Amino acid sequence: MTYDQLMADGTARLKGAGIVNARLESRWLLAHVSGCQHSELISRGSDQVPEQTIAAFLDRLSRREGREPMQHILGTTEFYGLEFLSDARALIPRPDSEIVVETALECISREQPAFIADLGMGSGCLLAALLANRPLARGEGVEASDAAATLAGENLTRLGLADRSLVHRGSWTGWQNWAEADLIISNPPYIASAEIEGLMPEVREYDPMSALDGGKDGLDAYREIIGLAAQGMKQGAWLVFEIGFDQKEAVSALLDQAGFDEITCRKDLGGNDRSIAAKRPIV
Repeated sequence: MTYDQLMADGTARLKGAGIVNARLESRWLLAHVSGCQHSELISRGSDQVPEQTIAAFLDRLSRREGREPMQHILGTTEFYGLEFLSDARALIPRPDSEIVVETALECISREQPAFIADLGMGSGCLLAALLANRPLARGEGVEASDAAATLAGENLTRLGLADRSLVHRGSWTGWQNWAEADLIISNPPYIASAEIEGLMPEVREYDPMSALDGGKDGLDAYREIIGLAAQGMKQGAWLVFEIGFDQKEAVSALLDQAGFDEITCRKDLGGNDRSIAAKRPIV
């Protein structure tokens, strides 16, 4: 079988499984198992594929047909210009979250030291992106899942950020450094419980449920974090959240009621409300 034939067969199978970008994903999988660049696949299109490569491709193809996320199959994904390990231990870093990083970076100076905390850090992508772009900053991630905390630690280490970061294994309710942080960032679970069943299989069946389910109205984590932050954050510090596309008004109201000011919201590349920043006032 040639590379062209194998990729065509893969494309047909992925289309049959309901994968929208079937040809592109077939090419990704073939490039991954063959060790070829995408341009090489074109030039080698009529070459015969080694049996070992065919077997590896069909294995990955079968996994993708079952709607396992591409990021899990490849083992890595890119986020904010950095490469992260990605597997079932934590929520997959997604492009929509990059606007949350942009929002947070505007809250802290590149020229001054800062302490950043990431609540529910998952893969560590938010904290790592911030530390990579603020070389004088140090950070601490808070993660209740041991599996996710381990993955975050692996990512921080492979990105060369372990010397400026810590991973606190436990809930943010037991975390003690609220008053030290200049910036607290969080992408908490925010999907309403009744909406979980309607999510795409790649999300519903493979992302950790603890990273998705935000309770009856999707706001449980926001209420908890904002309540703790209102009591324990230092004055003048910033709180930055990722939010669901329809949660701007609700989360803004929670922040306002808790006494935060300078509340701003930004949209992602799809035009959906995605990040909220608020400041604990200096009184």
